[in-house]
Amino acid sequence: MMTEADYYALFEAYAHGELAGPARANFEARLAADPALALRFADFTEMTGTLRAYGQRQATRQQLRGMHAAMLAAEEPAAPATTEEPAGLTHTVNPMLRISRTERRLRQFWSGHRATVGVAASVAVLAVFSTLLGLDLWRTFNTKPSLYGYTVLRREVERIKKSQKDLTISLNQFGRSSSGAAAPKESTISGTGFALTSEGYLVTSYHVIQGADSLLIEGRDKQRYHAETVYSDVKHDLAILRITDKKFTGFGRLPYAIKAGQADLGERVFTLGYPREDVVYGEGALSARSGFEGDTAFYQVSIPVNPGNSGGPLLDERGNLIGVVSGRQNDAQSAAFATKSSYLVRLVDSLDAAKSGVPYHLPRFGQLAGAGRPKQVAKLQDYVFVVKVFE
Repeated sequence: MMTEADYYALFEAYAHGELAGPARANFEARLAADPALALRFADFTEMTGTLRAYGQRQATRQQLRGMHAAMLAAEEPAAPATTEEPAGLTHTVNPMLRISRTERRLRQFWSGHRATVGVAASVAVLAVFSTLLGLDLWRTFNTKPSLYGYTVLRREVERIKKSQKDLTISLNQFGRSSSGAAAPKESTISGTGFALTSEGYLVTSYHVIQGADSLLIEGRDKQRYHAETVYSDVKHDLAILRITDKKFTGFGRLPYAIKAGQADLGERVFTLGYPREDVVYGEGALSARSGFEGDTAFYQVSIPVNPGNSGGPLLDERGNLIGVVSGRQNDAQSAAFATKSSYLVRLVDSLDAAKSGVPYHLPRFGQLAGAGRPKQVAKLQDYVFVVKVFE
């Protein structure tokens, strides 16, 4: 019977190639047929491999120690030629403070390339700050309502497409003298707005009037009014405007009611807006109760909209206001979004509670239910306006 020492001797002879051909073949056949023998051989291989690696590490360490000792001996300065030093003193400074050859080379490199390294460091710092500034600007300009994948629908306008005569007439209507006055600014942005109350308050999208110096409201019969921003709700992309012209006498009773509750999924809806100089009608269906990226303050509707539709009213089949058109999705055809009218009602209610002046009288009862769509649109047109922004 083989002892543990016999097994190790056999394994070592096999590992070093000392077994003859028949003996080697016989041993390999035994390894394949005997799992216990194969396990013993695996344990032997692992153990000897570990010992061999340990021995190699020890030899490497000894070799490094010898190299280090040789380097120290080569770097030691010659003994000073003086008889006053004690016997055996070979260093004029503390030997623990000597500079190694590697450190001396690094110091020489730094001395010769100090300017280059400084410039490289400055460039690196500028690159970091430029990157941070770029990220900050990206966050600034990609916050709602202008998100990546989301297009706000304000229309860029090169100039007011009116003659000088029309401009002079409009200035006279505003009670301003044209003599000696500076030329009026040109409109750079336009969108849509609609009447909120009969007293002269209107609603549009916040991004339409953002950064405006002055506002001009223009209806389908070319009636024009100066307006000012009363309140802005950036989060829900809403802005309330007020007509400031003294000659304005009011809108009269509004034909639509403002719905405070939720609209139904699949409900037929329509809108009016000013993607061009003439009012444009669009219709579709309410396709989701949430807007871009699941924002529950907005509806998604299947209505083709274009720049200039922002701030337009979204109405149901009975002519009730259910939302304010805001934007569209870049990668989805005919997918538009509108702020829910319930958020507009909450905004007005909060302003009523905070202000001590005349309250907002929102229309509670509509006049369009049961009328055909052409009749509904005919009545609505007088209460939908193009909002021209002067910057």
